[in-house]
Amino acid sequence: MSVNWALPFDEKILPEDKRNVVNIETYHEIHKRSINAFRDFWAGVASELEWYKPWEKVLDDSNPPFYKWFAGGELNACYLCVDRHAKTWRKNKVAILWEGEPIEKGIPKEIRKITYGELYRLVNRVAYMLKTVYGLKKGDTIGIYLPMIPELPIVMLAASRLGVVYTVVFSGFSSDSLADRMNDAEAKLVITADGGWRAGKIVPLKDIVDEALKKSPTVKNVLVVKRIGNEINMQKGRDQYFEDVLETIPINATVEPERMRSEDTLYMLYTSGTTGKPKGIIHDTGGYLTLLHGTMKWIFDIRDDDVFWCTADIGWVTGHSYIVYGPLLEGATVLMYDGSLTYPEPDRWVSIIERHGVNVFYTSPTAIRGWMKFGPEWVTKHDTSSVRLMHSVGEPINPEAFRWLYKYVGREKIPFGSTWWMTETGGILISHLPGLYLVPMKPGTNGPPILGIDADVVNENGVSQSPGERGYLVIKNPFPGNIMTLFKDPERYKQVYYSRFNGYFYAGDYAVKDKDGYIWTLGRADEVIKVAGHRLGTYELESALIQHSSVSEAAVVGVPDEVKGEVPVAFVILRQGNEPSEKLANELNLWIRQKVGPIASLKNVFFVSKLPKTRSAKIMRRVVQAVAVGKPVGDVTTLEDQASVDEVKKAYMELTKEVSK
Repeated sequence: MSVNWALPFDEKILPEDKRNVVNIETYHEIHKRSINAFRDFWAGVASELEWYKPWEKVLDDSNPPFYKWFAGGELNACYLCVDRHAKTWRKNKVAILWEGEPIEKGIPKEIRKITYGELYRLVNRVAYMLKTVYGLKKGDTIGIYLPMIPELPIVMLAASRLGVVYTVVFSGFSSDSLADRMNDAEAKLVITADGGWRAGKIVPLKDIVDEALKKSPTVKNVLVVKRIGNEINMQKGRDQYFEDVLETIPINATVEPERMRSEDTLYMLYTSGTTGKPKGIIHDTGGYLTLLHGTMKWIFDIRDDDVFWCTADIGWVTGHSYIVYGPLLEGATVLMYDGSLTYPEPDRWVSIIERHGVNVFYTSPTAIRGWMKFGPEWVTKHDTSSVRLMHSVGEPINPEAFRWLYKYVGREKIPFGSTWWMTETGGILISHLPGLYLVPMKPGTNGPPILGIDADVVNENGVSQSPGERGYLVIKNPFPGNIMTLFKDPERYKQVYYSRFNGYFYAGDYAVKDKDGYIWTLGRADEVIKVAGHRLGTYELESALIQHSSVSEAAVVGVPDEVKGEVPVAFVILRQGNEPSEKLANELNLWIRQKVGPIASLKNVFFVSKLPKTRSAKIMRRVVQAVAVGKPVGDVTTLEDQASVDEVKKAYMELTKEVSK
């Protein structure tokens, strides 16, 4: 039985902005030349950065898959992001434009603007403090557990100035998750805050750190930023306030940037799946910054007068690459917001766009779908005419979510792409490139591979799939930005990423390539339901449901079936003005059969008011799966995207209660 494809492959859109327009065939010709000579191509990109010492070899591939880019070269990330701009007219340009969550009568109570000149002085003083007060040196490791405040990128840059390896832990993680990471990284110092704001409530960050450090013997000191001003426990001999220590540092203190080898570690970031301990992802310096430099120009078309806003959290790689290093590398003004995007009203996010004149907007499909359910009137009352380019990130974008943001923020006339990449790649690898070549957009696609990246979709045997045939996403050539290894576990690195498909980098994603060479990622390969021998990605089923006029959000999981092996079950949030009913459930089942095929028939449709999500806005699929099969959620200590254990249990109970109504 054939399964019809659910996405509109042939719906092509060219925005009014038609600069650099090429047809897709011309783009593929250019792309082919770039991958045939990918070493020379990436060397050209890297040469646009400032190096203390030029590289001796573009790519050291003597020990695959442990590739070293620009071997022998020396540079420093902090110098490239701060110093070189502070030496020019940009010293008086705003580098970080920050807004906090507290707001009164529509007016934010907290706004900070830090110029590149001020950033230079702050970063130097913090680096001097870390070096002289805490004795940190190149190769030492620290942990950062901060909310989205300017001190977060300042500390990251200060550490990179010294060659100190840091690991940022998302401030939504539990004390157990924090302790696991500090122990594995053998961190000497943790930098945190007295608390953070989230939807008007205080998140007790210092209390979480105190609990974690009961199980983290390597951590000897804690620096606490005064964010909230609340009463907290300060352990004598271990804890100090960040501001108090910084006051002791001379106002004009400077630290010479450490000359880092290209392959030296810039930072470590932990990521985990549904099994196994978190993986310590090691990113280098030279290759990583080269990829970010290219993608900021090609994908975001960054300009000197832009205000760039990525709505991610710096606790994730998206924030590292496209809030901190990418924008600052290019001398851009980057907007940071600390708080809920829908607090105190659903239009908080769009009011920020209007208030600060955001030009380039980078957000997630999950966020877009969340805004959709409130209705477009929250958007249309604001002026979004400053936005000239948009992209999405984090998961496949549903065509309906694409069309909604394109219409109400993009005014149906600006470039809007859906980028694909992951923690392990360091930066974007698949995307439309409006800053370089403008090819037609298609709602729901990620676009073609960027220049220098040989991405393909292969079958179980590693053979390229024909257009329209689903398979596994791989990158066939080495690329800058790719992780160096997994911390303390090189064998796991080889096994997870390079063993399955003959030395290709295996992304772990299910995907399809269309007749125009655009790639459509369909979610994680382990999020596939096998119905009577047919493999159905949960994303394509969710995408079909969201195209229905009554549906705002959907999560689809597979449940066991004696005859078919597995069958899909849907959890659906309705748009305002729609009521749950058996008639609507039947209509949605018929709808998905028409859109995807009879094999996709839903066993059940559960109408719910919300879906369980982590603080990074990803659906807790194990919770949904457990509710669908009527079993306890089980061991949640390694749950992907780490909401705390208590949050997972609460979400499970709430969803179970809704489903049983």
